[in-house]
Amino acid sequence: MARSVNGDTLSVCSEASTLVDGSVISTVPDRHGFLGGAQYSLEPRQGPPPETVLRRERKWLKMLGTWNFYMERNYRKIKERCRKGIPMSIRPRAWLYLCGGHIFLKKYPNEYQECLGVPGEPKCLEDIKKDIHRQFPTHEMFNSEDKPGQQELFNVLKAYTIRNPDIGYCQAQAPVAAFLLMHMPAEQAFWCLVSISDKYLQDYYSPNMEVVQRDGFILQGLLKKLCPQVYRHLKKVNAEPMFYCTEWFLCAFTRTLPWDTLLRVWDVFLCEGVKVLFKTALVILIGCLGSAKSRRSCPGLCETLDRLRNPPEEILQEENLIYNINRLDITERDFQMEHQKQAKRFKMQKLEKVKEEQQGR
Repeated sequence: MARSVNGDTLSVCSEASTLVDGSVISTVPDRHGFLGGAQYSLEPRQGPPPETVLRRERKWLKMLGTWNFYMERNYRKIKERCRKGIPMSIRPRAWLYLCGGHIFLKKYPNEYQECLGVPGEPKCLEDIKKDIHRQFPTHEMFNSEDKPGQQELFNVLKAYTIRNPDIGYCQAQAPVAAFLLMHMPAEQAFWCLVSISDKYLQDYYSPNMEVVQRDGFILQGLLKKLCPQVYRHLKKVNAEPMFYCTEWFLCAFTRTLPWDTLLRVWDVFLCEGVKVLFKTALVILIGCLGSAKSRRSCPGLCETLDRLRNPPEEILQEENLIYNINRLDITERDFQMEHQKQAKRFKMQKLEKVKEEQQGR
């Protein structure tokens, strides 16, 4: 039988069922647990040979066994190995260590269960319940209320609102939490979510989203330096950064990238921080609109945004994207200078707004 994925017809040698929207769900999950949808692929991944994987696993196990030494004295080696890709069998533990979740887990051994025992804010809980079935509905963990995934996702998101009541629940946390749950137990996923939300994506989930707006303009400034032609095109069609980068940043690309590519990006993201999200966004922007031909095919705002939301497959291919991220001509100083520039700009805007409000009284 045949199944349509993004317009392509694939042969699937298994029983399947058809959903209301016409898409087909297989009874055979792929290697990542997907039963259908854009992420589904029965094709084997062309990864490193088994002997290379085994060698990398041994190196990672040794490194995780003396983690503090490597973090303090040989961080360059951690970075190098993350860029090569963390072996699948090691990834859950490596991610927990990279983001510092293991420190929280040791320091607060009972907090997750204690958070689950607290009633919680009714509005937050209702919002979470509305969202959990929308997260990766074609994945075997989340495709039914009877599966443990949806309940675990609810628990992880609820526990976060208990731990951080000032932030509460933000919709964009749901795909991040679900993504983590696919790779580790709920308690570990919770502490990784805490670390990512509070350290990597600090203030991203606050109600006014001011930091995301600022980072959108930082991205725009970096793009102007790297590829002024794409920068000018986006300005010409009035494509504000928030039109295209909000989901990229808030969801850390969990809703954007092919699965194998996403795993590799997260290997580097959890090692090197939020600048990896900027680099990924820059590679996509330049890949989609870097040529004169591609810009001519996107004469207006709608065409431009559609291309950015549906990049050509080769741009997002695992090795290609990682290669282009690593070769971007952008330095720490570039990030710092653009951050300072935009932080100052936003501060001035806030002062002007306060002044206008005072004058209007």
